Amino acid sequence: MTVLKGDLRDIQKDIKALERKMEKLVKAFGKEPKTKAKRSTRKVTARKATAKRAPVRKAAAQKKSVQATATEQVLKIVKRSRKGVDVPTLRAKTGFDDKKVRNIIFRTSKEGKIKKIGRGIYVGA
Repeated sequence: MTVLKGDLRDIQKDIKALERKMEKLVKAFGKEPKTKAKRSTRKVTARKATAKRAPVRKAAAQKKSVQATATEQVLKIVKRSRKGVDVPTLRAKTGFDDKKVRNIIFRTSKEGKIKKIGRGIYVGA
């Protein structure tokens, strides 16, 4: 009988030690462990809204402003036009010199991205 009482005391000490550890953990996390509570028959009142912290976000990487190449600029203008565009119009809209615009037109027409519909008038393919 004495041995049994000693064992029970040891178990009781262990349980109290576990309770203290549990309380420390609860304080560390700021929440109490959830237990099943009986439902009350009282009317539920509105609870105060707890202020939640917004999740910490990492700083978004800034995107580099990518400039369109000269060819892309010319192609964009040509493809937007329904009736077609001539070289002087492209020069005026892009600000490029005549030689650059003509080289772009030549290269893109060889690649099949634009086509010639009349003398000096180009449309998207």
